[in-house]
Amino acid sequence: MNPTKNDLATKTRTAVVGLLNARLADAVDLLTQAKAAHWNVKGPNFIALHQLFDKVYASVEEGIDLIAERCVALGGTALGTARVAAKSSTLNEYPADITAGKDHVAALSDRLAAFGKLVRAAIEECDKLGDKDTADLFTEVSREADKMLWFVESHAL
Repeated sequence: MNPTKNDLATKTRTAVVGLLNARLADAVDLLTQAKAAHWNVKGPNFIALHQLFDKVYASVEEGIDLIAERCVALGGTALGTARVAAKSSTLNEYPADITAGKDHVAALSDRLAAFGKLVRAAIEECDKLGDKDTADLFTEVSREADKMLWFVESHAL
């Protein structure tokens, strides 16, 4: 841990930084999966889904920045490279063999839902650790993930 005048106990900051980096790996993975969907979608709803998946990408990118910057603000190091994400993400691998819009909607919504669940668990863990600020940050990320899930799932009907 890097020195900081942040008044959270070092033990708390260390645990929270670990949690932040775990969700950062998932978020970086989700980011690349959203872009894969954006690039590879085909079908009658192509343009709507192509643009939506780019919106999901942008939303996840904002969350990544929040998570990484909080990690560093607490005295940690943000481990947000693609290689770290590939080794550490808990999300399922994105299928490389799909092109149909409905298949991308199903795959991306599965991953958004899984990410949202992980982030909600992080909110609870931060509350238990006594870090309300990081819990609030994760609440913001969770709310945005849920909104993106809603947008993507709306195409499944």
